Amino acid sequence: MVVRENFQLQLEEMKQAIVQISKLAEEALELSVEALKNQDLDKALQIIENDNRINVLEDEINDMAILLIAKQAPVASDLRRIIAAIKISSDIERMADFAVNIAKSTIRIGKQELIKPLEELPKMAHHAIAMLTTATKAYVEEDVALAKQLAELDDEVDETYGKIIKELLELMTKNPDHLSQISQLLFVCRYIERTADHATNIAESIIFLVKGKRYGLND
Repeated sequence: MVVRENFQLQLEEMKQAIVQISKLAEEALELSVEALKNQDLDKALQIIENDNRINVLEDEINDMAILLIAKQAPVASDLRRIIAAIKISSDIERMADFAVNIAKSTIRIGKQELIKPLEELPKMAHHAIAMLTTATKAYVEEDVALAKQLAELDDEVDETYGKIIKELLELMTKNPDHLSQISQLLFVCRYIERTADHATNIAESIIFLVKGKRYGLND
């Protein structure tokens, strides 16, 4: 009984580490979009410098998972919880990498006047970040219904992504002197769209954790 209780405590510790890395990724994404919108190069540099914290935490989660598998030889739902934690932390770390990529694009654009005010792009980003918040909540509560809602949210992000890409490509043909800036904004749109995709991946991991079967939300 003591061994089982200790195992459950370690699983809970791993879950809390997932919540922590999710909060750090959310913060990085929010700051990256803010830095881009305000062309705040100092803030963009700060995001890049802080990324190592997230990488270290992902490594710690992986180490916890490996030790649990090695020492406890878990099966069934316990094993799924550990596998899901590894996959989810990897998805969140990739989302944090996209924040770094947005920060790098911000630095490349620099202080050049933006070709148009950034309105739809930040909205799409906030939608994607909200997906990470929802995915984390679904993970903590092991809520399959909430996880499945992320597929619909991802469709909304994809729709907005398509509209923004079309608009930027039109601007590119009309403003060849802004080619570099528009290219960076196209990259940023892609990073945000991929962020939403990774939130959907987390939802799939949650369904696997609870149901024990694969469920493709991006299909």
